[in-house]
Amino acid sequence: MDYTELDAASNRGVDEVQALLEQAVYKPVQGRFKVFMIDEVHMLTGHAFNAMLKTLEEPPEYLKFVLATTDPQKVPVTVLSRCLQFNLRPMAPETVLQHLAQVLQAENVSAETQALRLISRAARGSMRDALSLTDQAIAFGGGQLQEATVRQMLGAVDRSYVLRLIDALARGDGAAVVDTVESLRSNGLNAASALEEMTGLLQRMAVLQAVPERAALQESDDPDTPEIVRLAHALPADETQLLYSLCLHGRGELGLAPDEYAALTMVLLRLLAFKPAGTAPVAAAEKKTLKTGTEVARPVVAPPAPTVWPAVPATAPAPAPAPAPRTAPAVAASADDADGPPWVEEPDEAMEEAVQTSRRLVEVPVRDPGPAPRLDRLREPGEVAPLRDPVLSAEGDFWFDTVMQLARTESISALVRELGLQSQLVARDAGQWLLRVERESLNQGNTRERLSAALKTLGHEIRLVVEIGPVEDSAALRLAAQAARRQTEAEQVIRDDPFVQSMMRDFGGKIVPGTLKTTVG
Repeated sequence: MDYTELDAASNRGVDEVQALLEQAVYKPVQGRFKVFMIDEVHMLTGHAFNAMLKTLEEPPEYLKFVLATTDPQKVPVTVLSRCLQFNLRPMAPETVLQHLAQVLQAENVSAETQALRLISRAARGSMRDALSLTDQAIAFGGGQLQEATVRQMLGAVDRSYVLRLIDALARGDGAAVVDTVESLRSNGLNAASALEEMTGLLQRMAVLQAVPERAALQESDDPDTPEIVRLAHALPADETQLLYSLCLHGRGELGLAPDEYAALTMVLLRLLAFKPAGTAPVAAAEKKTLKTGTEVARPVVAPPAPTVWPAVPATAPAPAPAPAPRTAPAVAASADDADGPPWVEEPDEAMEEAVQTSRRLVEVPVRDPGPAPRLDRLREPGEVAPLRDPVLSAEGDFWFDTVMQLARTESISALVRELGLQSQLVARDAGQWLLRVERESLNQGNTRERLSAALKTLGHEIRLVVEIGPVEDSAALRLAAQAARRQTEAEQVIRDDPFVQSMMRDFGGKIVPGTLKTTVG
């Protein structure tokens, strides 16, 4: 009797609130307090909130209001100022797992720890959802909670597939990635669930890589912990971060692709395509060299120091054709008879030239100490800059100020505004002004009369005469010139920036023409 609950989603009027407040005059029967619980309080009407304000501000000492809402922004500030706010946050999966284990032990229901872990993760911090999923899993599994049945009910992907995918990516084995995705397809497993499971494992791997001492704190009852630790040592830390980001953003691409498994394949193969320089396996580089038939060049172009080798895989196959045409048969023959003596026609000159050329190609430093490239022009021709500069005049200054004043006050618009911007004031007297435009289309209809009417609002009682001819000074040309100057100044600031200069000098960066844009204001 001391607890009264009101569902504001279906009882949101002032009459229901007043009926509730009428019970506030009665003291509690059993407990210390009388509690009024209003669920989804943001659904109440404005009059209902106003009816509560007096009681909320000066409630009886035995009365407590509990206002529950999922959208506190819709609750009036006058109500929020009279309440203490408690934000209920999602529960940790470990907390949900412990509570489910206690409930099932009290109910004498056998459950596997891995099954409860799946349910606790699927609940996403909601204990109510976790208990609901547990009820469904008990019914689905015939009174027992087993990992296989729970995984089938939730549509979750078996973690072994995810571990195989990460292992294949660590080894750079694209074929194994495609085969594993095809296994997911044949078994009807969800692609989004695979990415979600992979994201969780990559997060644990990243923590192990950044904080190795956390390895002892990993979930001891998780049978996959040793494999996760092994993969954390096999996959470089930068690739782990890159793969985590690709999986996280790749979930949004699954709905855009016609086939979600094809989208999953593309998301995973993207790591191999964007693998950081120097991390490609040596075996793969050697296989590529054998395929191109340039394996004899490898002993010649081998770098003297290991630090130079990361830049070689992309450039090592190319230096093979460098020797002169006369030495090509000699190299091919030496491949067939490597133990025989060299029989090149000019061993002292041709072979030495080939060796020096290969070394120059291989020993290119990663950081170029030379000066940064100079970019004298960043815009494509005709992109932003005006075709010609205006020829400034006194009449042009007067006409520019007049047109800009009309444009700011929105006295002219559409075609009339274009006539004012693109025309040149050639001459003016007491009763007539002469304008010149280059396009006949601007002088059609009643645009001239509408521009004259707009000028009258500024006190100019004149008649406009428009002629067709070349325009040398117009408001449009002046605005384009101003924009070009701002663009040039912005490009100069970018070119002179020390960070930009260092990026261009150290990493070979460049500024793509047409990508620098300035904004007005």
